[in-house]
Amino acid sequence: MGEALRVGLAGLGTVGGGVLRLLEANGALIARRAGRSIEVVAVSARDRARDRGVDLSALAWEDAAAALARREDVDVVVELVGGADGPALTLARAALGAGKHLVTANKAMLAHHGLELARAAEAAGVACKFEAAVAGGVPVVKGLREGAAANRVERVTGILNGTCNYILTKMEADGRDFAEVLAEAQALGFAEADPSFDIDGVDAAHKLSLLASLAFGTRPAFGAVEASGIREVIAADIAEAVALGYRVRLVGVAEAGAGGLFQRVHPHLVPVSHPLAHVAGPLNAVVVDGDFVGQLFFSGRGAGDGPTASAVVADLIDIARGEFGPAFAMPADALVEAEPADTGERRNRAYLRFTVADRVGVLAEIAAAMRDAGVSIESLIQRGPGADGGVLVAIVTHDGPERSVAAALERLRDSPSLTGRPICMPLLEA
Repeated sequence: MGEALRVGLAGLGTVGGGVLRLLEANGALIARRAGRSIEVVAVSARDRARDRGVDLSALAWEDAAAALARREDVDVVVELVGGADGPALTLARAALGAGKHLVTANKAMLAHHGLELARAAEAAGVACKFEAAVAGGVPVVKGLREGAAANRVERVTGILNGTCNYILTKMEADGRDFAEVLAEAQALGFAEADPSFDIDGVDAAHKLSLLASLAFGTRPAFGAVEASGIREVIAADIAEAVALGYRVRLVGVAEAGAGGLFQRVHPHLVPVSHPLAHVAGPLNAVVVDGDFVGQLFFSGRGAGDGPTASAVVADLIDIARGEFGPAFAMPADALVEAEPADTGERRNRAYLRFTVADRVGVLAEIAAAMRDAGVSIESLIQRGPGADGGVLVAIVTHDGPERSVAAALERLRDSPSLTGRPICMPLLEA
């Protein structure tokens, strides 16, 4: 058995503690699989005095995380600090600049600076690995980078945020509205005190940009991801979706074609025949469609100390074996800068929901706006009036360009007949 792989660990929160516990519990097995032991020799965190439930007495402590990169007894730096910039990016740059391998769970940093870090790793001949950055313990990064490497990937579709999926599936099960279920999720620890990063789709957009880069050989382009969250989804939308044979999920979709790179995170109506419709609670799942392999489905826990630590240590085992290649599946200079697709030309069916005043002529006004914009209506359902006196109108459109639906909604934007903001959710085809 070879010399130990020596690790400097920055960040001793939930995941950092999980890494230490995992290496202690399964150390002998990991060493057999890696061909050598993996040992944390130094750590860094903001609060030295905090009790983290793990024994740190034998480990060197660095108050500044970047100091781990300068230690001669560290072979690989694990960055679990978080944040797109600041100390996390300083540490990542320092580690790669010093010729240390880098393992990170930081999707925000990679979404913004992944190309730079990939180039730095290649220049130094070291690894930049990030299995834990997307879908926690689900090995989708390895699946795309290695398992599907021979395929032309046609599409990547995924449920990439466990907080949103928990809220939506709880709304479906209980018939309750968003705000009530969000408060419960916060009380249970499934949602942060400030949940904006999750419920507005930003977290999922970071992850989708990384999956798109791996799948299509493009530079990470977080800025080109269209991201919408779930704040506007109400219990009535969930109920209408179920009645139509669908379930509401926050879905990330990435496709590359002649028209450019399409990347979007948005609530969708997912048919019950689609595998993503059956992903419940805080789970994550990704569907990859390849030209030769067909459809691959990855699912599991997308967060938490155990799953995320498992992904971090899996990356460490690869490094211990000497098994690593370019961060994004091909050399950084081979990654292309894809033009964003014109989403207005994208065709699909859509679910539209309006809350309107209970008076004569409202349905005719909505139908006229659809007609004038060239939107064909497949079905229209009216519910109400509700307790607030408003009437719910739900429309499913025929297949057509998104530009037409946007034009219809713009025609209705200032209508006094609407008592609330409409919502539009694409129908995800099976």
